[in-house]
Amino acid sequence: MVGTPADIVFQSYGRCCKSEQFFVDFYDYFMASSPAIKDRFRVTDMSQQRHLLRNGIMQLVLYARGMSDRKLRSLGESHNRSGYNIPSEWYSLWLDSLMKTVSKHDPEYSRALDTCWRDVLTPGIDLIRDAY
Repeated sequence: MVGTPADIVFQSYGRCCKSEQFFVDFYDYFMASSPAIKDRFRVTDMSQQRHLLRNGIMQLVLYARGMSDRKLRSLGESHNRSGYNIPSEWYSLWLDSLMKTVSKHDPEYSRALDTCWRDVLTPGIDLIRDAY
């Protein structure tokens, strides 16, 4: 792995995005992680949700690469108790589901890459979660 951790994750994400199945698999794993999460998505337009996920992950990576936190703060507001009411404990399930998906779709996946992803995304995830 060459580059900053954020660059390494950006490259990994690029490899994952080569297949739309990446986003389908993510939601399969995420919804399987909790009956409450599965229930939350039962009337969701999943095609639109996958598009939002693609953008949300990119925002987390861009934040780690030095972009403004404005979009993540907006995500935090939309996901707080007055918005989608996403409980704090779901964020760790989200990240675990994402890493399971990365392990399946990135041919260069390793434990070191997993750690890199987690380290890079956690500050942005915490920013969103802290808006609750």
